[in-house]
Amino acid sequence: MMDKILIETSARHVHVTLETLKILTGKDTLGVKKMLSQPGQFASDVRLDLVGPKRTISGVSILGPVRSENQVEISLTDARTLGLNEVPVRLSGDIEGTPGLKIVGPAGEVEISQGVIVAKRHIHMTPEDANHFGVKDKDVVKVKVSSKDRSLIYDDVVIRVSEKFALAMHVDTDEANAAHLSGEVYGEIVK
Repeated sequence: MMDKILIETSARHVHVTLETLKILTGKDTLGVKKMLSQPGQFASDVRLDLVGPKRTISGVSILGPVRSENQVEISLTDARTLGLNEVPVRLSGDIEGTPGLKIVGPAGEVEISQGVIVAKRHIHMTPEDANHFGVKDKDVVKVKVSSKDRSLIYDDVVIRVSEKFALAMHVDTDEANAAHLSGEVYGEIVK
């Protein structure tokens, strides 16, 4: 097993319920544009607009499959662009008390009252991976990444363990730009 962990940049995206999908697209299924590294996850062929108090961000992808709750994952830069001042950094699924916004699709629009987060950087791993790296679910680690001009150590990286995961660390576009990441990049847990 490799001691390096693939670091992927997770661009802004939306997770929707079946009900929301039907309103936004007029359909009850999502087409697959590209499979993602996490098993069963995919980027759909649908693009949406996120409408905030200040501006709109167009061309945002829906990730599938559908979920039990709507969730919008953006960067802090996106939050400022949209005019959303209090977007918390949270793990995916932790949306209680978060802001909402308007989502506009090709067939309709939905105003969500909550669900907008900046995703906390995290590493997906299987129980076998966790054993190999000497960590457990919800542990917080540091990850060192080397780049040409902006090598850094990411702190506060949450370990997420499940049989359903594939080994990969996810950072948002702000975090990737801070380290000048591009192409296939690997990091290592430092203790």
